[in-house]
Amino acid sequence: QDKSTDIRTMLVDLQNNVLSAVLLVMVVIVGALGLRSAGLVGIAIPGSFLAGILVLAAFGMTINIVVLFSLILAVGMLVDGSIVVTEYADRKMTEGHGRKATYSLAAKRMAWPIIAATATTLAAFLPLVFWPGIVGEFMKYLPITLVATLSASLFMALIFVPTLGALFGAPSGGADADTVKAIAAGAADDPDHLRNVKGFTGIYLGVLRRALAHPVKVIAVAFAVLIGAQVAYGQFGRGIEFFPTVEPENALLQVHARGNLSITERDALLRQVEERILSLHAETRELHAIYARSVASSGIQQDEPEDLIGTIQIEFTDWDRRRPADAILADIRARTAPLAGVTVEPRKPHAGPPVGKPVQLQVSSELPELIGPAAARIAAFMAELGGFVDIEDGQPIPGIEWELKVDRAEAAKFGADVTLIGNYVRMITNGTKLGEYRPDGSDEEIDIVARLPAAFRNIEQLDNIRVRTQSGLVPISNFVSRVARPKVGNLRRVDGRRVMTVRAEVAPGVLPATKVRELRDWLTTAGLDPRVDIAFRGEDKEQVAAQKFLIKAFGVAIFLMAIILVTQFNSFYSAFLILSAVIMSTVGVMIGLLITDQPFGIIMAGIGVIALAGIVVNNNIVLIDTFDRLKKTAPSPLEAILRTGAQRLRPVLLTTITTVLGLMPMVLGLNVDMIAREVQFGAPSTQWWRQLSTAIAFGLTFATVLTLVVTPSALMIRENLAAWRRRRRSDSAPTAAPIQPGDRNLLEAAE
Repeated sequence: QDKSTDIRTMLVDLQNNVLSAVLLVMVVIVGALGLRSAGLVGIAIPGSFLAGILVLAAFGMTINIVVLFSLILAVGMLVDGSIVVTEYADRKMTEGHGRKATYSLAAKRMAWPIIAATATTLAAFLPLVFWPGIVGEFMKYLPITLVATLSASLFMALIFVPTLGALFGAPSGGADADTVKAIAAGAADDPDHLRNVKGFTGIYLGVLRRALAHPVKVIAVAFAVLIGAQVAYGQFGRGIEFFPTVEPENALLQVHARGNLSITERDALLRQVEERILSLHAETRELHAIYARSVASSGIQQDEPEDLIGTIQIEFTDWDRRRPADAILADIRARTAPLAGVTVEPRKPHAGPPVGKPVQLQVSSELPELIGPAAARIAAFMAELGGFVDIEDGQPIPGIEWELKVDRAEAAKFGADVTLIGNYVRMITNGTKLGEYRPDGSDEEIDIVARLPAAFRNIEQLDNIRVRTQSGLVPISNFVSRVARPKVGNLRRVDGRRVMTVRAEVAPGVLPATKVRELRDWLTTAGLDPRVDIAFRGEDKEQVAAQKFLIKAFGVAIFLMAIILVTQFNSFYSAFLILSAVIMSTVGVMIGLLITDQPFGIIMAGIGVIALAGIVVNNNIVLIDTFDRLKKTAPSPLEAILRTGAQRLRPVLLTTITTVLGLMPMVLGLNVDMIAREVQFGAPSTQWWRQLSTAIAFGLTFATVLTLVVTPSALMIRENLAAWRRRRRSDSAPTAAPIQPGDRNLLEAAE
């Protein structure tokens, strides 16, 4: 198990994905903004990467797979601010303004929207830095790397890019005539210009105009889709999992056999299993290394079964040159099944923190006699339910212990006692210590132990012991009887209470969370003794803890983002509108998991939803900020919304496409080695992050529709309500009645 080989392979794969993501992002930017503007935006990538790595070095952290994936995730995000600044300056230069004044104006005009957008993204990731436990130690590199790189991207967008743009910036020429016309229409005072826009922008404005005519219906449809997506995933989705399933590089085979076996007998049985595995390797050449080790009964660890006689560690060859690990392990099961009295239990290393078998139920009670029957009943139901393999009921292994019962009164008649009898029994078992001596040249003392020859060390010899007393040699059978008793196994306690733990693996393709849910449902109607307590441990315990933390982190992130948004817009409605887009974007997550047939991972998909919250708000912040500015000069709110759409269409699409394309190699499980000129699908390095990438890519794609259609519709509803309130106030205001001649006389008299 040379970890350096695995580390090298994983790093190379992730480096290839980083390069692929950067290349895809730059191709899109060059095509949309032109070579010179794309060069300005592209500077943000190495600059932000360097800053992030320097921060990690300052904190004494190393480069690992989580850091490299964080850089992949950041590729599409850290160019968002630079794209917004460069696109705004490009549009102004297209209108005939100078580059120095243009980039200065772009940095000033877009400063607060970009700062707010970056701050909300950082607010989403910041709570993850305080993730406790083993999972937190594993995942903390992701938020730290993203916080460092995104903070650096803010300085790149507002300082370095405008400075270089003032020196080298030029109109891109990448936009066609229709796009230039759309840009001009967005700033013109003639609303007819918007109706004459052609191309993709014209199509979008036509769709937006129809949506703004029925904004309430658009919002209703959006909420219906939100509920429908959740229901659809509940009905047709793959369920919930803790960590993603990753193709392992090695596995452990636990060999079980019952009986009072010596270490030699255990080793002989283990050799039989090893021979079957070696024959498999001779046929398939799918194993890189095989290491077998016999285990004495005294060497069994606490969480290992008592009937364990040995372990065999196998290391697979490269994943692309063999069958999947599940198929190889199933083949090993089939080949070793005919061995009488021997059971082979394959155990794959699970992704994430070590938690043992994924399904574990801890049975405890104040009354120890109730624990065993309850554990046996649970194990029997698991076997009947199906989907479980390698079930352990936690019961002690049946066996016999020989108890020597001493009749103290009879022993006293012969002048013997328990201590004397015990010393003679030791001569048959472990031996009696006579003294110690230290050999020359040694610092350790060695015990001098005397015991009977091997031929006399047996059970029958216990009946033939003669002890020396005042009356001479006396057979202990006169006052000692040998009785067979059930063997007492290991007694385990948790918080002072006796416990037994029922453990099981799940069959390939079965999710532990699904089986745990079925067990919970059964326990409510099983009718177990109420004095018996059942607690789920192992993966379920870690999963529940991670789920609680992520829910808290999501709540804290939403709260921080709300504070930033209210401060930025001075409007609770705008803040609520942007945050509602975060909730609505989960529709894309569920749809993406359904399309790719992936389960919802508590860790990876949960982080994806939190990351998505920070990404989704960016486009909405810039869009609403643009609308608030145009509303002051536009002839009507409708025209202001349409002009906002015309101006923000290109940067919104660019920021979305760059982020999605940066993650697309991970979503597709694609690994492109540009140096070796190889293309691979389904590498283990991509299996780690495919679920998280899918959640962000699909969620952000759907969120773009929200930004371009649903958010303008919500703005239209607010403006319609404001207009309705103004009309109502004007209609309810009292009008002055005409003055009558008599009233005029009274007024004159009063004067």
